[in-house]
Formats: sequence, C-alpha cells, structure tokens
Amino acid sequence: MRTKPALRNELLFYLSFFAAAALLVGVATTIVAPLVAPGEEFWLVMGFVALEVAIFFFFGRHLINRLILGPVERLVAAADAVAAGDLNARAPEAETRDFATLAERLNRMTDYLLDAQSQLVRSEKLASIGRLAAGIAHEVGNPLGAVGTYIDVLRRRGVDPEIVAGLRRELDRIDHIVRSLLDYARPHEEVLVAVDAVEIVRGAFLLLEAQGALKTVRAALDLATDVPRIRAWAHLLEQALVNLMLNAVDAAPGAPVVLGARAWAYEPRRAPPRRASDPPDAFFRRSPARRPARIEFAAGASGALIFVADAGPGVAPDEREKIFEPFYTTKAPGRGTGLGLAIVARAVYEMGGIVWVDPAREGGAAFKMFFPAADFTPRVVPPLRTAERGSGGEDG
Repeated sequence: MRTKPALRNELLFYLSFFAAAALLVGVATTIVAPLVAPGEEFWLVMGFVALEVAIFFFFGRHLINRLILGPVERLVAAADAVAAGDLNARAPEAETRDFATLAERLNRMTDYLLDAQSQLVRSEKLASIGRLAAGIAHEVGNPLGAVGTYIDVLRRRGVDPEIVAGLRRELDRIDHIVRSLLDYARPHEEVLVAVDAVEIVRGAFLLLEAQGALKTVRAALDLATDVPRIRAWAHLLEQALVNLMLNAVDAAPGAPVVLGARAWAYEPRRAPPRRASDPPDAFFRRSPARRPARIEFAAGASGALIFVADAGPGVAPDEREKIFEPFYTTKAPGRGTGLGLAIVARAVYEMGGIVWVDPAREGGAAFKMFFPAADFTPRVVPPLRTAERGSGGEDG
C-alpha cells in the first residue's frame, strides 16, 4: 500500500515550485521584454506579472481546496452527521497523511460511541426482557402445574390415552418454554473463575459424541495449543457450546460441523473479506458488517475465540443481529422456541464476552464467541460529567 505524503511536505513542494516558477518567469520576462517591445518594457513586464499572479492565484486556490479546505469540509460534515445521531457516518479518506490520520481517529471515535450505545441498549434490553421473562414464567408456571394435575385426573378416569399423551406432550413443551424463560431471566451472581477454554470445548464435544448427537454430521474438533485461559462459568459455557452444536447439527445434516478454539486478538473494526490464513488463490465471500463490541475491550486485547461452524444454509445478513433476540427463530413452526440463541447471548455477555455470527469457511454459519484472557484488565471508561449528559429528556 502506497504511503500517503504529509501535508507539510506537499505544501512545501508546491510553494517551492511556485517560488521557482515566479523567479524563472521574472528573469525570462526581463530578458525577453527589451527584445520584443523596445521602449515598452515596463508595460510588458506588468502584463506578464499580472498574468503570472492570476495563474498562481487560481492554481493556489485549487491546491488549497484540494489539500486543506476540501478534507476539512468532509471531516466537518462527518462530525455534524455523528452529532446529529448518525453513528454510521464515516469520514472519507484524504490525500495527505495528516488528514487521513484525523479521519481515522474520527472514525475510531465514532465506532467507540457506537459500541458504547450498542452496549447500553443491549444492557437495558437484557434487563427489561429478563424482568418480563421472569414475570411471565411465574404467572404461567402456577396454572401450568394445575393443568398437569387435571391431566393426571383425566388419565385415571380412563380418557383416551392418545388424547392424554397429546395433552402431556404440549404441556411439556410449554414447561420447556417456561424453564427457558427462567434460564434467560435468572441472574448469575457467582464469581467468574479462570478456566481452560480448550478443555471446556473438548468436554462439550465429547459429551455430545457420547450421547450420539453428532452421528448425523461430520463433526470435528479444531483446537489450537496456545489458547489462553479465560474467565467464565465452566458449566454455563459448556451449555452454550452444546446449544450451538445442536443448532449446527440440526442445520447441516450430513455436512461438516466444526467446534474449535484458538488464540485471538480483539479487533473491533469491520471483518475483512479475506482471512489472513486464506491461500492466495482462494476467496471466501464475507459480509463487511461490524463485529459486536464491548467498550471495556481495547483493540488488540488478547483472548480466546471459540467457534462453531457448519456447512448448512447459513444466516442471512439481515438476520445476523436479530437471531440473538428472544423468540426470534429461523426454524419451522413447532421446531424451536427462539430462546436458545438468546440464552447463549445473555450467558456470553454476563461472562464478559461477545458473540456474533459470520459466514463460515464451510459455507454455512460460524457462531463465534470471544472472551478476553484471564489476566485481562478492562479499559477504564470515564463517566460522563453532568454537563455532558444533556438535558435529561425522556427516551422515545
């Protein structure tokens, strides 16, 4: 990639060019004028000087607009858009290194604001949905127990066994949804402990393998040797991995499914269309969507990337954010409650990590979780001063 020139060097070059050109034109004019118009040298020199000034004026104005005023206007427009609430606005590239660096800093600041806003919205959403889920589970749980008692009464009174079995099956389904709601709403107050991510990933894989849950797919482990220890709840992380693996098995029957872990440095910017490990002649299409973020993470923070990739139909770009919302599911009616991925997302968030979905190398979906290393020190985010918090109006 070509290195951009510094603004100072560009200006010095053009100013030197202007000075040299003016000197050459002046010398040439004093030499040629007496030969061309004897006795009229003064007016001819003045005419050349006026022409030279006009040329330098218009060229200089173009140069200043191109190198200084234009980039400043574009930066101001991007800053105004961000101030107006458009956090997707980005400052464009510039010709010189100074303005390119300034644009990069402005875009980084905007990304930081977007991450902070997303995390705040997510925290509020988790809290409100959690309270709602707990309330619904409590209100539904009591009559659910009564319905179960009535079904037992019907069975003892000799009602058609098929009807009783159907009622019990649907009752169990409602009970499963209620338990899922409670799992989603239940806060985890235990202290996070340092765990071996590789051992947890291997344990989840062996558990499913022993149960025969992986017989319908070509499952494989992809574990690196340098994965750092992370802070998590081992049982909850294993539960999240089992959930993701079962989803992958359901989405890609007969196809490859890979569960793995590797060391990874956190990178908040948009995912590149190619991976660093891709061979030169390979190209894997990739969405340029931004990865999720936490404001505690600084770029380059080391940790563990845990992933479940499959060769199924994948996840459409417009569903990659919604798929972690409660009750949102891409499965056929009756095959899913839409709570599995929501529970995974909440668990990962409470353990201090992030989760997202990318297109997989295998062609389907790759669900990825990043957890910082156990010795990670969160970035300190200073609280807003009272004067910076605005007027305190109500949210719409």
